[in-house]
Amino acid sequence: MELNYGRISKIILLLLFFSSCSSELDFDQVKDLKLEPVFVGNLAYFDVPANQLIDDGGNHIAYDVRAFDIFKEKFLNDHLKKAEFDFEIENNIDRAFVVNFLLLSADDTVLERLSYIVPAYKGSPNVIKYPTEVFANERLDLLKQTVKIGFVVLIQSGTPLNENSVGNLKLRSSATAYLEIE
Repeated sequence: MELNYGRISKIILLLLFFSSCSSELDFDQVKDLKLEPVFVGNLAYFDVPANQLIDDGGNHIAYDVRAFDIFKEKFLNDHLKKAEFDFEIENNIDRAFVVNFLLLSADDTVLERLSYIVPAYKGSPNVIKYPTEVFANERLDLLKQTVKIGFVVLIQSGTPLNENSVGNLKLRSSATAYLEIE
């Protein structure tokens, strides 16, 4: 009598298949599911050459407003629990500036103003990373009313700028959004 190992393996595999373990599935666990995704993205960027910042004797030399309609989305409004803005400004112009970042409502009311003092360039790298702006609780509610963001660049006293001035004023910023989905 000759043993057929292939046939014996198939029988053992078949027996294991029918005797496998299982447990009841608990679909109520889905009710306890809590997702906390984090998203990071660019918020704003500009790179303005010194020869475009012509100093006419006033201190307000640049102003820009852009649509910021991300809060139109009900999903984001309902699930956003915290937001953080990070700003970095590089100045290689021999003048100091103040850069104001404005959060604006639909009727152009300033909801919040974030001001950043930018020292004049003195020949060495002049990149400043400012403290993170955290929006939570009441401050987050204010942020959710924002429909436009604006920038105002104020020039400080010093040598006048003209079409021959060299250097740039650069702003880089990012936003981190913390969501909670239950």
